[in-house]
Amino acid sequence: MAESADLLVEIGTEELPPTGLKSLSEAFASELCERLKAKGLKHGEVAVFATPRRIATIISSVPASQPHREFKRRGPSLDAAFDSEGKPTKAAQGFARSCGVAVENLGRMETTEGSWLIFRSTEVGEATPSLIPRMVEDSLNRLPLPRRMRWANFDFEFIRPVHWVVLLFGNEIIDGEIFGVSAGRMTRGHRFHNPEAIPIEDPSTYSKTLYRSGHVVAEFKARAEIVTRQVVEAAASVEGKALVDRELIEETTALVEWPSAIVGSFDKEFLELPDAVLVATMKGHQRYFPVVNKKGALLPHFIAVSNIESKNPETVRKGNERVLRPRLKDAAYFFKRDSGRTLDQRQEELKGIVFQEKLGNMFDKAGRIARLASHVAIATGENPDNVKLARRAGQLCKCDLLTEMVGEFPELQGIMGGEYAAMSGESPKVAKAIAEVYRPRFAGDAIPASSIGRAVAVADKLDTLAGIFAIGQGPTGDKDPYALRRTALGVLRILIEGKLSVDLKRLIQEALKGYQGKFKNEAAADQLYDFMTERLRAYFTERGVPVEVFLAVQARNPTRPFDFAKRVDAVNEFRKLPEAESLASANKRINNILKQAEDAIPMKVDDSLFTEDAEWNLAAKLVGLSPRVNAMLNKGDYTSAMKSLAGLRENVDTFFDTVKVMDEDVRIRYNRLALLNSISELFLETADISRLS
Repeated sequence: MAESADLLVEIGTEELPPTGLKSLSEAFASELCERLKAKGLKHGEVAVFATPRRIATIISSVPASQPHREFKRRGPSLDAAFDSEGKPTKAAQGFARSCGVAVENLGRMETTEGSWLIFRSTEVGEATPSLIPRMVEDSLNRLPLPRRMRWANFDFEFIRPVHWVVLLFGNEIIDGEIFGVSAGRMTRGHRFHNPEAIPIEDPSTYSKTLYRSGHVVAEFKARAEIVTRQVVEAAASVEGKALVDRELIEETTALVEWPSAIVGSFDKEFLELPDAVLVATMKGHQRYFPVVNKKGALLPHFIAVSNIESKNPETVRKGNERVLRPRLKDAAYFFKRDSGRTLDQRQEELKGIVFQEKLGNMFDKAGRIARLASHVAIATGENPDNVKLARRAGQLCKCDLLTEMVGEFPELQGIMGGEYAAMSGESPKVAKAIAEVYRPRFAGDAIPASSIGRAVAVADKLDTLAGIFAIGQGPTGDKDPYALRRTALGVLRILIEGKLSVDLKRLIQEALKGYQGKFKNEAAADQLYDFMTERLRAYFTERGVPVEVFLAVQARNPTRPFDFAKRVDAVNEFRKLPEAESLASANKRINNILKQAEDAIPMKVDDSLFTEDAEWNLAAKLVGLSPRVNAMLNKGDYTSAMKSLAGLRENVDTFFDTVKVMDEDVRIRYNRLALLNSISELFLETADISRLS
């Protein structure tokens, strides 16, 4: 056998759930690599494959066997091992027996502590193929599956029944069983195009064999690219543009092994429905791609991706159209039924929907949102009319939960509320705010575009956070059943990206007022603030901001997230300047010196006590800079302020090179400390740059 070979593992199953198929295959490959590593088996590149009927991986250049392991075991000292006549003592004999050898086969070892008996042994590494079946089964058992199932009369559990297994090491079959299925080299092709067993000669031919002989595109990424290209081309054939998003592409890719896109149509009368309804019906229920014209208006077409290259595509087209039509008719029916009542008329029914068993119903929550939204609107400088509209939007923003449309399409909550609000004659600003209340819905989603929408969205999310923390059920470890991390990040994104200069601590306190008398967690405000500060740290980290920059700003404890972000940007820009390293070091030195002062440091600097040119020059530079820097700080222009302060570098360096701060004369010493304190205070207006490395 060669020194190394490529390893192929394929697990063939019944149709796998499309959601998360890509991550499932990647997790399997990762788990298998971890087990190889644990056995001392280094390897080369890893390729991952996933289709509706298989997950597979090819790991290149896997050693044919584990490396040999040398190990030593120290026994008794020679003094204890042999008597005065040089004969082995019971200690030596017992040690030899435990090692499985005679005393004379033991070695000697000299150390600074003395001489000892030692047993040296070489453990021969196992052949890699003998280790693989157990590794594979262990890896499958450790996958993060939502639920497992059993099949036939087996005790095995997996997400779907396993029907075939391919285990190849180079061109050799690895003997073994996975979940009761004997491993071999026979894979399966497309369920309809080529269902027969297909032999794989070696790992390097795996994907090509499946493609040429099995009508299967095994690589998920390659299949996704094919799906995307076909969808775009199909839409262009009807002079439109497909609404393509990553989530739908991945889900569609996970459903097909041999993608074939086809254009379908529906009656133009359905275009009278809101676009969101049509898109949700096509994407949510059928996984179809909607098509729009150059102006972004929906066309009466859709793109379906079939798992078969049909000889009669017209039949496939009509079949998809026939399936979609009743879905659209249902949507039109729901929309018509919902339109018969205003959101205002549904408010009382919110009392029947539980928000959280300890925190009341949705009617209560809507009231809290309305009150908090008006508070946010006032804090952000909205005029009285907009404050009233924010309160109104908060009061109505949960009413669409009672509509049949949202019952059928939960992802439309908020969006349909906006539609129904507009139809009910509510202010356009109220309707827009209701439509935006759940933004951002996911990572990368836009924050609300309207100022009232931002106020209501912040109020909704912050009410949830305050309530759950009030009853002491905040996230612990990896558990976050109420998705509070995402909710907190949503609040922070709106405050920062929406440029809302509001105090987070005060907002939290205001939110908790809505739960007075319903909780006993007195530490809720501090706990929630600390939790959101950690989310703020994650927000900046994900954007490439070094942790030290965050900590430099956090040291000043700014409680307005937008202000916090401006300081972070300023420090991040400052650290790129050539003067940054020297000034950061100088600030550390200043802090250490100031800590040594036994008495209170004077607030003002007395220039009559200067004895060195470096003192005069530094003070003059500081006097010249201070008014301009303070003006920038008052405007919140931290970036310009920090860049201006970089001009102190030369004078600060010269001061420390030539001036003895801790002079014997107390008055001179404390005057110099006052000068350094003035510099420190000016920097600290933005951040504690001494924390920068």
